[in-house]
Amino acid sequence: MERKATLERKTNETQIQCSFDLDGKGVSKIDTGIGFFDHMLDAFTRHGLFDLEMSVTGDLLVDGHHTVEDTGIVLGNAISRAVGDKKGICRYGSMILPMDDALVLCAIDLCNRPYFAYEADFKTEKIGYLDTELIREFFYSVSYSAAMNLHIKVLSGENSHHIAEAMFKAFAKALDQATRFDDRINDVLSTKGTLA
Repeated sequence: MERKATLERKTNETQIQCSFDLDGKGVSKIDTGIGFFDHMLDAFTRHGLFDLEMSVTGDLLVDGHHTVEDTGIVLGNAISRAVGDKKGICRYGSMILPMDDALVLCAIDLCNRPYFAYEADFKTEKIGYLDTELIREFFYSVSYSAAMNLHIKVLSGENSHHIAEAMFKAFAKALDQATRFDDRINDVLSTKGTLA
């Protein structure tokens, strides 16, 4: 069974093409027009061992908000489609990931009920050309589009680059764990017999 998704989204603010493979090898081809954001999506791809192609044309003359938010929407939709009916997967994933001074916790429940909790304090307003406040918007968009419960909490850290990168890597590792198959799980992992 292939767990892949290909999506296209066009609005007056952004045009996005996305190809996502849950069971990839960590290969990415990403162009959002925001260099540091590309770097973060590449880190997500490589550390989750996904394959991701993402081409984004956005209204960057306004600012980066629509580009980052809409990329999150599309990636969340791609994750949801690639995961499919969730039968046989672990459903939960978590990671506490260190990167130099930064330590970030990420926990995921692929429960079909979106919820997002986020605790982070960046020391800078920008990392390269990415506004740090948009990192929250990205993960919020992913969580709601994928209908996942997503918690991200910065436990410690001073350097904004390190904190952001630890977030994206922790999210990748937690998602990889949550989407793995377990031979002991025959249906969806729920006492209700359904995820809703």
